[in-house]
Amino acid sequence: MIKIAIFASGAGTNAAKIIEFFGRRTDISVDLILSNKSQAGVLDIARENAIDSMVFSRDRFLNEADKLLAELFTRKIDFVVLAGFLLKLPQELVSAFEGRILNIHPSLLPEFGGKGMYGDHVHRAVLEAGKSKTGITIHQVNNEYDRGKIVFQEEIAISENETLESLKKKIQVLEHKFFPQVVESEIKKLTE
Repeated sequence: MIKIAIFASGAGTNAAKIIEFFGRRTDISVDLILSNKSQAGVLDIARENAIDSMVFSRDRFLNEADKLLAELFTRKIDFVVLAGFLLKLPQELVSAFEGRILNIHPSLLPEFGGKGMYGDHVHRAVLEAGKSKTGITIHQVNNEYDRGKIVFQEEIAISENETLESLKKKIQVLEHKFFPQVVESEIKKLTE
């Protein structure tokens, strides 16, 4: 059984889709949800799906990475997914799971990536730049924001009357459709 840990800071819609995708599988499962926000919606999703969760402060995450890593090893976590997780991973964690951490970003990287570029900040920047297309990027995580190896991109057209809300919805549809599939294909590559 391949065990996945999902890190998330918000509502957890991508985490929910991943949990649903692997829900009845006997070869891959979501084993742990981790969050730096005690009120994050993703924690409710974990409870509803009987998945263990951990909450930690930003300081604890950054200064006690060894304890977090020990917990992941104790639980025999094989793969890490960042689904709307807003903190940069400590180097120890990146090194321990090198090539086995995926993140999703709501633009076509390398455009509109980097520190502070998440959620509405990205969508607003894309619209302000007058782009004709955008999309999602799923990439491996390294020690630089949004600079890991790109494993998947999907693009969509931006309409002339696109709003922040309409663009967010389009991007979320892509995320929900493709993120679970790409997680599965990347895990399969590691186990072949």
